[in-house]
Amino acid sequence: MRAVLVQISQTPGIHAPGGRPEWLRAPAPVGQNYRELKNLVSRLGLHTVCESAACPNVGECWNRRTATFMILGNVCTRRCGFCAVQKGAPLPVDYDEPRRVAEACAALNLRYAVITSVNRDDRKDGGAELFALTIQAIRQKIPGCKVEVLIPDFQGSHEAIDIVMQAHPDVLNHNTETVPRLYKQVRLGARYTRSLDVLRYAKQIRPHTPTKSGLMLGLGETRDEVLVVMRDLRDHHVDILTLGQYLRPSPKHLPLIEYITPEQFSAYREAGIRMGFAHVEAGPLVRSSYHADSGEESATLSAARIA
Repeated sequence: MRAVLVQISQTPGIHAPGGRPEWLRAPAPVGQNYRELKNLVSRLGLHTVCESAACPNVGECWNRRTATFMILGNVCTRRCGFCAVQKGAPLPVDYDEPRRVAEACAALNLRYAVITSVNRDDRKDGGAELFALTIQAIRQKIPGCKVEVLIPDFQGSHEAIDIVMQAHPDVLNHNTETVPRLYKQVRLGARYTRSLDVLRYAKQIRPHTPTKSGLMLGLGETRDEVLVVMRDLRDHHVDILTLGQYLRPSPKHLPLIEYITPEQFSAYREAGIRMGFAHVEAGPLVRSSYHADSGEESATLSAARIA
């Protein structure tokens, strides 16, 4: 891959601790659509990453009647230092969950659904079977609805990735989350090279399915380290990139080192487009499934041109 020369400002962001900058103030989670979606999720006994991971965009997204459903329970088998999702002994797999997710998508009249999960290292397939069943249930309930899946690394199992990809998701998303130097602190139980291999293998077996990955910034990474990860992702033919600000969920989680400025996010976005990503979402409040349908459309058009 030809090197891309980029200039990212070396002017530091706002170092934490300190008051949260104005650009990180999200709308409060209120409104009729928000209340209706909250009641729907509760009635169907579902989980969303919006609530479980304390996403700052929950008010905006739920009022737009969009949500990211989290399957396989809400208890994770890993103890990543950044994540607000509950950790501990996993819940039994609920094979009725795919049906209820599809029912929720139908009630919301979705044309684009995003499905993610906790890590399920207790299962041989990492939960891949339930991803496939959920994709199938949504397609049966709402023909034409597109489905993006944000998968864990399945401990590197190609067989698990096969199971998911055979269900034909419209986008395969797996987050690298941070730079290699910080993996031992940020992503316990994960490996950078393993995450790259997940993305490589998914693209290898279904070349025309857009792949996607994301990083959270502000954990102490350098500008050069971020650019190296971006180049690695492009070298593995990743189509869509998301970059957002890490926000510390509680004092028990990893400390926030730096607030990245909107100008720096804009520079990263420009660098990503020049590297060849079909779509880049970069900003303080960006999360992995933020405006996901826009990224899928751009990546699909790009794949069609290449084909």
